[in-house]
Amino acid sequence: MAAEGGGKEMNEIKTQFTTREGVYKLLTHSEYSRPNRVPFNSQGSNPVKVSFVNVNDQSGNGDRICFNVGRELYFYIYKGVRKAADLSKPIDKRIYKGTQPTCHDFNPITATAESVSLLVGFSAGQVQLIDPIKKETSKLFNEERLIDKSRVTCVRWVPGSESLFLVAHSSGSMYLYNVENTCGTTAPHYQLLKQGENYAVHTCKSKSARNPLLRWTVGEGALNEFAFSPDGKFLACASQDGFLRVFGFDAAELHGTMKSYFGGLLCVCWSPDGRYIVAGGEDDLVTVWSFSDCRVIARGHGHKSWVSVVAFDHCTTSVEDGDLPAEFSGSDEEFHEQIHFGVGRDRANSAHSRLSKRNSTDSRPVSVTYRFGSVGQDTQLCLWDLTEDILFPHLPLSRTRTHTNVMSATSPPATGQTTTTTTTTTTTTTTATATATVPATNPSGTNGKDNTSNSSTSGNPPNSLPSTLPRSNSLPHSSNPTGGSTPNSHTGSSSSSTTAAAASSTTTTTTTSTKANSIIDSAFIATGVSKFATLSLHDSRKERHEKDHKRNHSMGHISSKSSDKLNQLSSTRTAKAEAAKTLGTLLCPRMEDVPLLEPLVCKKIAHERLTVLIFLEDCLVTACQEGFVCTWARPGKVGLLSSQNNPANSPSGTVV
Repeated sequence: MAAEGGGKEMNEIKTQFTTREGVYKLLTHSEYSRPNRVPFNSQGSNPVKVSFVNVNDQSGNGDRICFNVGRELYFYIYKGVRKAADLSKPIDKRIYKGTQPTCHDFNPITATAESVSLLVGFSAGQVQLIDPIKKETSKLFNEERLIDKSRVTCVRWVPGSESLFLVAHSSGSMYLYNVENTCGTTAPHYQLLKQGENYAVHTCKSKSARNPLLRWTVGEGALNEFAFSPDGKFLACASQDGFLRVFGFDAAELHGTMKSYFGGLLCVCWSPDGRYIVAGGEDDLVTVWSFSDCRVIARGHGHKSWVSVVAFDHCTTSVEDGDLPAEFSGSDEEFHEQIHFGVGRDRANSAHSRLSKRNSTDSRPVSVTYRFGSVGQDTQLCLWDLTEDILFPHLPLSRTRTHTNVMSATSPPATGQTTTTTTTTTTTTTTATATATVPATNPSGTNGKDNTSNSSTSGNPPNSLPSTLPRSNSLPHSSNPTGGSTPNSHTGSSSSSTTAAAASSTTTTTTTSTKANSIIDSAFIATGVSKFATLSLHDSRKERHEKDHKRNHSMGHISSKSSDKLNQLSSTRTAKAEAAKTLGTLLCPRMEDVPLLEPLVCKKIAHERLTVLIFLEDCLVTACQEGFVCTWARPGKVGLLSSQNNPANSPSGTVV
């Protein structure tokens, strides 16, 4: 935990930490930054982000790193734990005027030693496709800002595609682009393609192929981050309205939602086998959400401020053989219902194959540990283990787990819950209630009656929760019986509002997307748009839209900045109302209703807020808003001289 002493020790920057695998060490000479190594004055600038790609270089040094600092973008050979960084020789460096890079992503499919495709999103809404090896700028998308004028928050290549990419904006919209298409000289006109609870998908009406192919409008407020599942079939979206929404990407079907305990969600990631989603945000928590059960299975409390990045460690996630629990002797249908994904990489692939091959005649079931990490604005790095005592709470442990401090999860299941439905991958996400679709700029609140929650596949009645779990005495606020104890929990829900929300919520069945009704295929057919013209909005949604339109229309003379502030104020009021309605439901269970994880490691590792956490095979990479990208060697992977870890040599002034 963070409380490892008091006074001066609490403010010291750590350069190593220990887990059960061994000691992770900061390699100060493998630090990447601007060539002058001067800390960047980060006031008002966009977060520092880092992207990696491997160009399959024959020399064995194929890793490349890209990072943005303020108006600057750098592209280097990444030497990792092998050699010290040479900052005097960037492969490419770009300085932008009038706008700042906010995010970027390499296409791993097309990357070679001679050419890489790098997408860069900007604060003014544009997206640039560049080749930093050839030093070429091939295309600029949304150049005239006719598609979206708001900041780009996340950009990703569509998995398995050489030409399709997805862009999210702070307006709450996502756009699907094709690098081969132009963006046109006029603002796009859209045709409704599909609509669901608080999301809509439109296709671009045009006689000729143009960008964007599709526009997604998701939730209210900014769409802060999205992540594709390992197999590329599903899309998890973390929004400022506090909801995690998981979609079948091809069919644009809503699979499930989760709501943060408080505030917006800022980050999201998938476990290597796609069974769990982890999300973090303004409630200072990391939340683990089961993809198959569509419910929160654990929360982690270790950060003292907003959680900015969550990531799974595919190298430490493990599956081991164990002794057969007496209760785990039922049919395998329940077990295999949880297995949706056959795509995994590295060690996670072998782990997943052992999970999927297991059957009821095996003498030893699997023992699962998922490792994930988080960094936050509190400048702390936390590492977490998700073990079988959380994943299989109603089965005896196959071995004693002394390295994970969790709440006792021995309470009996709720009525009607079978003990054989288990999920073996952890991803913390906050699921959001789906609400009626509104324009991205709509500041109005959503109707609480639109809230729906997914009942778990285990047969629970909607909104039912297991009986209260005892809290660990080592956790802060453990004596609080109400569970509203997180640092930012300003939600004061009344039992009447919670009951009303529970009564009004309905269960939705989860659907798996199929290629047959792929909306991406539909978007390519310009003449096929007319067949979707019969899709009409519900009357209630029309009425709400008209009211919102009148309200926005009366603000027409106000400047865009002023209207943004009004929108933020309105969305804040909406968020508070929504939180009171969802707290205590499956969308957002109370603190005492789910296991509460403690971090294995919680260390202050920077002077400024942390913005990057990436797990690589032989190290993990962090970055802070000062513009320093740090490499932490895994146990036994230190390739540099030990003298180079002397804190006196550290350019950023780190202290052991």
